[in-house]
Amino acid sequence: MAKILAINISETKGVIKKSVDEVMLIEDFGIENDAHAGKWHRQVSLLGQESVDKMIAKGLDHLVPGVFAENLTTEGIILYELPVGTVLQIGETVHEVTQIGKECHTGCEIKQITGDCVMPREGIFTKVLKGGILKPGDEIVVLDKKEETFIMK
Repeated sequence: MAKILAINISETKGVIKKSVDEVMLIEDFGIENDAHAGKWHRQVSLLGQESVDKMIAKGLDHLVPGVFAENLTTEGIILYELPVGTVLQIGETVHEVTQIGKECHTGCEIKQITGDCVMPREGIFTKVLKGGILKPGDEIVVLDKKEETFIMK
């Protein structure tokens, strides 16, 4: 089962995010009180623990959820293999994958601390199609278009 391991937010961009117990996602905006929320295509960022584990295997054993500035740290799904346009149900929320990877910020706090950042290579971004509350442990399900239509009605 794919699920959320941690939910992380920050007040500014390009910094390590802090883990929280739950968040409210707002349709077509993102996570309430997070720096990346807004009317654009990168409302929520996701990074798999599987990707973080690659960095831990390189000797960076001090890594914790949010260190790569991801909003959702996940487990059980290879996020960067999902095509753009994939629809995900995450807990009671619904997301559309809008971007795989990103260009790294210059002078990024994350890269300065870790020496490398896996987010530009393996992180993904989504737009919120249906809002709601998210908590660690919530399940992640890849939806097909029929299910998406059903949920959105």
